[in-house]
Amino acid sequence: MKKKNSRSGLLAGGNWIIDQVKLIDVYPQREQLANIRGQSQGTGGSPYNVLVGLARLGASFPLHGAGFVGKDELGRQILEDCSENKIDTRHLRANPSAPTSYTDVMTEKDNGRRTFFHHRGANALWEGDDLNFKRIKAQIFHLGYLLLLDSLDQPDAKFGTKAARLLAAAQDAGLKTSVDVVSEDSDRFAKIVNPALKYVDYCILNEIEAGKTTGFKIRRSDGELDTVALRHAAGSLLQQGVRELVVIHFPEGGFARTRRGDDVWQSSLNLPPKFIAGTAGAGDAFCAGVLMGLHEGWELSRCLLTGVCVAAASLSDPTCTGGVKTLSACLSLAKKFGVRKSLDRPH
Repeated sequence: MKKKNSRSGLLAGGNWIIDQVKLIDVYPQREQLANIRGQSQGTGGSPYNVLVGLARLGASFPLHGAGFVGKDELGRQILEDCSENKIDTRHLRANPSAPTSYTDVMTEKDNGRRTFFHHRGANALWEGDDLNFKRIKAQIFHLGYLLLLDSLDQPDAKFGTKAARLLAAAQDAGLKTSVDVVSEDSDRFAKIVNPALKYVDYCILNEIEAGKTTGFKIRRSDGELDTVALRHAAGSLLQQGVRELVVIHFPEGGFARTRRGDDVWQSSLNLPPKFIAGTAGAGDAFCAGVLMGLHEGWELSRCLLTGVCVAAASLSDPTCTGGVKTLSACLSLAKKFGVRKSLDRPH
């Protein structure tokens, strides 16, 4: 059921990145050689991937980008791409002080595993201080990625971090807030992610990030998902302040827990190995599908099904958004391939 809301649209801010995707035959040991079998360029960063994903799905609500690109060729390409996808760029500005951020994504040909070499560039300078949320008519403000936005990850005396301050300002103006986090092997999660959670309505993470933020080990030593630990992690994120909803996604599917304590599980699609061209961007594609549903007031089960279908579509292309098609085309993949066996649902 569609909720009545005078606000409409999604404003996404944070990392704007150009991904240079190299398809390699093997990931080499140090001082050894690997062959590049193919190369493509695509979108990168949470707001860029989510907004282009929503545009490709055919979202009927306004899309707005916020952040910095460099005053260079890659920055020009991003702004042009946004224009082609009808993404409003009045808050996405070219900053002459740093180059546009880019990532070299090394994707192994046989298994789709990715390794990232990232240049932070202009994203490191963005603080969002130009955003006047009272004038912005969007319904949802999505911010990503925490841990990869140097200025916003800085401490703030009142809110804990500058990102938390920005999210609080959005909430105060009446927007729903959503965050995503980058997967990194560090102990920074508690210091940088946790302060923001008090000002988040929708927290959408993968199982690695959820585990790092809460301290729960969500995968067993044999690699299997520990669904009990997963539920505990979602509960912990709500206890730390997330207002409405925690969504955790993983290759096997997605799980959501609401503030009321409702749990929803959704298995991912049973895709044949040949369908998968690369896993870059699957998490952001899932996020785009879920945010589309939350904006439109869909049932949570429909939001998660949409998320896994959009993620599945994204797997068909080595770039982050090249595989995303219209909403109906993405949903048709569930009928074509079916879903994996049901996830364990302990009671």
